[in-house]
Amino acid sequence: MEWFAAPGDWLGRLLFQRALAAVYGVAFLTAALQFRPLIGERGLLPVPAFVARTPFRRGPSLFRLRYSDRFFAGCAWAGCAVAVALLAGVDGLVPLWAAMLLWLLPWALYVSVVNVGQTWYGFGWESLLLEAGFVAVLLGNDEVAPPVVVLFLLRWVLFRVEFGAGLIKLRGDPCWRNLTCLDHHHETQPMPGPLSWFFHRLPRPVHRVEVAANHVTQLVVPFLLFAPQPLATWAAALMIVTQLWLVLSGNFSWLNWLTVALALSAVRPPGVSGRPAPPAPLWYEVVVLAVSALLVVLSYRPVVNMVSPRQVMNRSYDPLHLVNTYGAFGSVGRVRHEVVLEGSRDEVPRADGDWEAYEFRGKPGDPGRWPRQWAPYHLRLDWMMWFAALSPAYAGPWFGTLVERLLEGDPATLRLLRRSPFPPGAPPRWVRARLFRYRYTTWRELRETGACWERTVVWEYLPPTRLSGPRGDQ
Repeated sequence: MEWFAAPGDWLGRLLFQRALAAVYGVAFLTAALQFRPLIGERGLLPVPAFVARTPFRRGPSLFRLRYSDRFFAGCAWAGCAVAVALLAGVDGLVPLWAAMLLWLLPWALYVSVVNVGQTWYGFGWESLLLEAGFVAVLLGNDEVAPPVVVLFLLRWVLFRVEFGAGLIKLRGDPCWRNLTCLDHHHETQPMPGPLSWFFHRLPRPVHRVEVAANHVTQLVVPFLLFAPQPLATWAAALMIVTQLWLVLSGNFSWLNWLTVALALSAVRPPGVSGRPAPPAPLWYEVVVLAVSALLVVLSYRPVVNMVSPRQVMNRSYDPLHLVNTYGAFGSVGRVRHEVVLEGSRDEVPRADGDWEAYEFRGKPGDPGRWPRQWAPYHLRLDWMMWFAALSPAYAGPWFGTLVERLLEGDPATLRLLRRSPFPPGAPPRWVRARLFRYRYTTWRELRETGACWERTVVWEYLPPTRLSGPRGDQ
């Protein structure tokens, strides 16, 4: 069927598949390196305890059938290996059915991770990776031309990502409507990057232009994705430029890079024509059309949410994360707070005692330490510490266990940090947490001190705490 294939979109499929494989690789690497202290058998939120109290239908996962840290590590590293193989183009060297199974494997492994990951995997880009990854299974390989219906689905995902994010802003914080949100956002975003200070210090008229351009890109441009070429390519290119701007201004894990990958699927440069391909097998056409129809039907609830005045962000409507709703920064903080964890070996804790701070890899700590670029790698604990500073309720399920692990000197937990003043064999006697208000320094302060942050104590987040039992009573 000629309407089934799009011969001119070979390049878009190739770019999307390779970019998606790279994102998969980062996601599995993040899981492999961080799971033990977060969701492992002695993690802050252990998988075995979670699966024991929740039904299988809530989140199907391989790890509900069997869990051990060794098995999880094997799955995560296997996901990395498959991602590297896909990035290298192995799917083009095998039959069509094998290529589809090869793309299905990382999706199945990662949905198993997300469905037991609890709060550490509650971010919108997790569901976005799974939704895009499932659609990618239908794209096929060089044996068939890219199916039009699948390319439409990829643009439909991108449309919902951008348009949903635009609507949540327009309906949310008034600063998006009066174009002032970027007066604060670069300073209060979850994890600033090395250039965020400079973005914050741009003239305020430039911030107004940035917000207005964001509204155009998210509320108008997405409709052009469904326009004839070259309009669709221009729309995708504008989205890519916007996402790269966001990459420079902050650390948003792989959200921006995955959005770029989706936009690449719509790109068709002038003069690029398709290669001849044999007719698609009947079984492939049936599978593609049937699954595509299912995904369109499942899109009903995200669409209803998107047009609702009570729109919510980042929600999955099925346990396999096949179709989801997205959005970010419906509200923007005006003040930045950070929780700083400190330890002491003093016999009796004193407010002015010998307290030394734990330093995290990505989140602000030492005011003189300039932020690093981490995205697309996802520092899960650092992100959740940002939420903990917004409200202790976000930290309730895991913060107490984190403090306990620091008091134990747990090596796996300490490896999540950039620096611990207490080695694993000599943990502190006491740990406390204080809430600080952080603000970017001015140009004059930066020249004089070299520090990008200035901070002041707000209140005691957690009073000095020690372990109970023999070691704590020493």
